[in-house]
Amino acid sequence: MQSRVRVSIGLRHLRYFIAAAEHGSLRKAGVAIEVQESAISRGIRDLEDGIGASLFIRHPSGVSLTLAGQRFLARARNALDQIREASEEAAAIGRAEQGHLKIGLFSSLASGFLSDLFDLYDQRYAGVHIDFVDAAMEDHVVAIRRFEMDAAFVLGRRPWSDCDVLHAWDERLFIALPRGHRLAARAEIAWLDLADETFLVRSEGSGNQVRAFLEQHFQAMGVFPRIVPQQIARYSLIGLVATGRGIVPVVHSETVISMPDVIYKPMAGEGMPFSVIYSPKNDNPAVRTLLSLTRTMLRDRKSPV
Repeated sequence: MQSRVRVSIGLRHLRYFIAAAEHGSLRKAGVAIEVQESAISRGIRDLEDGIGASLFIRHPSGVSLTLAGQRFLARARNALDQIREASEEAAAIGRAEQGHLKIGLFSSLASGFLSDLFDLYDQRYAGVHIDFVDAAMEDHVVAIRRFEMDAAFVLGRRPWSDCDVLHAWDERLFIALPRGHRLAARAEIAWLDLADETFLVRSEGSGNQVRAFLEQHFQAMGVFPRIVPQQIARYSLIGLVATGRGIVPVVHSETVISMPDVIYKPMAGEGMPFSVIYSPKNDNPAVRTLLSLTRTMLRDRKSPV
């Protein structure tokens, strides 16, 4: 059975040992690392006593490594290198220079506020890896509470227990129409103009938010809208518009999607509010820098609506 080291080995023991091995002298080692020779001698003695083996042969001109010391030197250097790398990595994460973010999304990253936000964030914190997730808002909130997601940019300004909500920006609301639609010539569209239309929404992910948004506006007018869920990606809904199967509400940042048979018409005086949901207990430095940058950008720019 292997014998156990009788005393704990500290970083200073390793530093003293490596310095002495590299300089071949306790005095020179002390000068190099700015530690008194007596402290280095005592630290190495403690290290040898703890290990139970002599690491140096001492002679009038200095010290030289024993066979045990030669073997120990490689491991000691590797241990210090790993500790140094771990410290640098932890410090970089603390400064949000490195790290990981998981972000829930509703709006497009192609243009608009989110595009500008994450472009600037990438410039400042290039070492942070970001995963984007499209899911139902309720799923985002559950993940945030479990610290499985750092923040979510969602439609609406609803409060959530155990989460903080930052009221962010508004985006002008548009309707994606077939080019030959009866409303295609209008400069703007009102809600009553759409009372008899078929709306296409996703059956999963952010589709529930869009459906609730539509129902809220129409039911206030006593209208029950015809909403047809589709099991496809959000942007694929635009392709269905081109075939005449229905119309799709989109925010301004999504109007960059260009299709020959689809046009976008703004809703009169209508915007869609967005918020950022996050947990105040989340200690990820990267999300703190993201939220700080979000607040700064919101102060520096005017709402598009």
